[in-house]
Amino acid sequence: MAKLKERKIEGLVPDASGAAAIEFGNEKGYLLPKKHRWIMPEGLKGWVALIPALFFLIIFMIYPIINAILMSFINNFYWVGGSNSSFAIINYFAAIDNTRSGIEVSWGVLNYIKCFSDDLFWQALGNTGMIVIISVPLTIIIALLIAVCINAIKPLKGFYQTVFFLPYVTNSIALGMVFNVMFSSGSAGLFNSLIGVFGLDPQNWLGDMAPKANMFLVIVIYSIWNGLAFKILVFMSGLATIDRQYYDAARIDGASRAMIFKKITVPLLSPQILYITITSFIGATKSYTQIISLFGGGQIDFGGTDGNRWITIVGYIYKYMLSTNESALGRAAAGSIILLVIVLIITGLQFLVSNKRVYY
Repeated sequence: MAKLKERKIEGLVPDASGAAAIEFGNEKGYLLPKKHRWIMPEGLKGWVALIPALFFLIIFMIYPIINAILMSFINNFYWVGGSNSSFAIINYFAAIDNTRSGIEVSWGVLNYIKCFSDDLFWQALGNTGMIVIISVPLTIIIALLIAVCINAIKPLKGFYQTVFFLPYVTNSIALGMVFNVMFSSGSAGLFNSLIGVFGLDPQNWLGDMAPKANMFLVIVIYSIWNGLAFKILVFMSGLATIDRQYYDAARIDGASRAMIFKKITVPLLSPQILYITITSFIGATKSYTQIISLFGGGQIDFGGTDGNRWITIVGYIYKYMLSTNESALGRAAAGSIILLVIVLIITGLQFLVSNKRVYY
């Protein structure tokens, strides 16, 4: 090494750590600069990894939202045959040139005015609000209690997890058919047989002439049962991350189980509770499949003699999307944007409230 000449050291290329990288590259033993290799910046690596997800996000989420916003502000919007485009703005200009249609299209807020002046829209909004206010808190509380109980049971723990996970992999329509059998009218129905044990008369739960309260009870039970599985899994994963030393210290201090649950379990599960609350709220505002699966009779039958007894916001949107009047598409788009704004406002409020309630 003493024979190595140092006059070639000038101009050495620094590596990623900032130190000069050298290598012995010739027979005479001169110190030569290491060949520079291009290293992809960390930011560029992130964008490359995001490209596939962004592609599907733009195609299936961002583009439909933008399209729906444009449709909601186009009065008398309709798809023009031969326009060869699913873009609302292109159909707008094609409709202006289509003088044979006899339909005048223009920009405005007429679709929103039609929604807010429609009694059926307010009925759908009220029905959706009732489902959200009742089913979401009940589902979260029941799921949390079941998760705590399962976590405390060592024998057959996996069996109980499987039992409560089954509704998550069950088709909603199939689940609705099961509930139709359980809540069928007459004394032969499972639920009527159960209440008959206590001397109560059989009830009409899902028929056209059924009381609205009876229908609502079935909807809430269906929503709770259908939503328990995912919530239990999230709470179980959260419970697994809680250090057992907290519980041991509380027991040494003589804390009761109720106090441990209130002061340790719930605060340490607050991130999972916030996540479940937000996702449950969004899911409940999109209530549609459970109503259709329970009452059946087609895609726009929501129970009752008029088929609108338990119509929801999403049901209202589908009702006008499936309407034979093509110009009703704008009203359906306006209803979807109103629902989006409601979800964004409530979600934002939940985040604001959670700043003082969530412990990370």
